[in-house]
Amino acid sequence: MTPAAAGALAGLADRHVHSGKVRELFAVGDDLLLMVATDRISAFDYVLPTEIPDKGAILTALSLWWFDQLADVVPNHVVTADVADYPTDLAPYADALRGRSVLCRRLDMVPVECVARGYLTGGGFTEYVERGSVCGVELPAGLEDGSRLPEPIFTPTTKAPVGEHDQPMDFAAVVDEVGAELAQRLRAVTLDVYARAASIAERAGILLADTKVELGRDSDGVLRIGDEVLTPDSSRFWPADSRQPGRQQPSYDKQYVRDWLLHESGWDRSGPPPPLPDDVVQRTRQKYVDAYERLTGRDFASYLRTG
Repeated sequence: MTPAAAGALAGLADRHVHSGKVRELFAVGDDLLLMVATDRISAFDYVLPTEIPDKGAILTALSLWWFDQLADVVPNHVVTADVADYPTDLAPYADALRGRSVLCRRLDMVPVECVARGYLTGGGFTEYVERGSVCGVELPAGLEDGSRLPEPIFTPTTKAPVGEHDQPMDFAAVVDEVGAELAQRLRAVTLDVYARAASIAERAGILLADTKVELGRDSDGVLRIGDEVLTPDSSRFWPADSRQPGRQQPSYDKQYVRDWLLHESGWDRSGPPPPLPDDVVQRTRQKYVDAYERLTGRDFASYLRTG
């Protein structure tokens, strides 16, 4: 993060309520939270020691754009992202918060990671190879890494604490965790979000392979999207013109970092990952910028200037 942004977080330390892998949350009264996206990047349940410049701003900008595209599908937690509308006691931090923060409703987050897959890859492909299914959903034989699924599927996981690994859940386990009515709602909303987003992304020449949706209920019991949505941190975005099943796909997301760690860094996964070299940092940043610009049709440099 920039020194100004880091200083703003230090100045808000007395309001701090939670640190995620990427975001910091600060209390604003009893009902609201200030969510600040840092430039941290995580992989394999570790927060890496190297930051990606402007990553927090990209995640914020792209999430806000997607929230607008999904407004008639599911409500979200955003109150405002305009720092001019923040409470006056946050005014001293306005310049540092602009473009990378959101004032949002407090949500009671559901204890399930809601994942939708339209293509088979990553942990889903590994599970398919072992079992012929993903999260209890039986799939046809003969699928490859990168195959399109007959239809999008709901493949939830547990929501593990930072440093621990999420575990696949079948739908019956979700019912046990949250009850049948909410479980059905989570599945329906997740698949509806995927369907809308995949259609929008395809028009931009991008395939949405899979995505994770964070859902929670507000004080009135309304189910809303929280955190972020459909960013390169929580989704796999593939160029539509270069998909070739049977291999790792080119992407506009952090799979590039995962691949570098696994295949080029020499890291044996027995301890914390090594720092990212400068060229990997810059290529990762560019992939995130490309995702934002191709999906939205907007210029990221303009967003940085205006927030």
